[in-house]
Amino acid sequence: MSMKQILEMVRGFEGVVELAPEAGSEFPEATWGDHFFYFSPDGRVPQREQPFATIVTKNYPGDTESELDPPDRWRLNIHVGRAKFTELTGEDPRATESAVDVRGADTVLPHPVYRAQGWIAIVDSGARTSAIAADLLRHAHEDARRRKTSHNRDPHG
Repeated sequence: MSMKQILEMVRGFEGVVELAPEAGSEFPEATWGDHFFYFSPDGRVPQREQPFATIVTKNYPGDTESELDPPDRWRLNIHVGRAKFTELTGEDPRATESAVDVRGADTVLPHPVYRAQGWIAIVDSGARTSAIAADLLRHAHEDARRRKTSHNRDPHG
């Protein structure tokens, strides 16, 4: 699944807000060209919530292990939770060491920085990971929707 296909799919999910900082915007230069997806039916980027998925197109300070600086290299990051993380990677998300090479393309990997929070990564998603990436994105969106809906319920209503 190409980045363009992923963007089209996630943009089609109900209640999704995409933050996609561009060159010259008020956002840090490191984020320019990247994509951050939130469930936010009011159409505004939440100020105190993490996205449910991101696409990054370059190395970040402290996040260089995936080697994303070469042209046309990118990484899809999806919050899947700790149980699903273990199911997908075979590793404990809280482990500090990993035997996995996080530079590998078109495979589900532990996120090199946010694994403890239940994030996986897919560098240059392709034929091997298209179906699972789509499924994981749908589930992450649904989980974000469920969290937002239960958080906004009036306990006295």
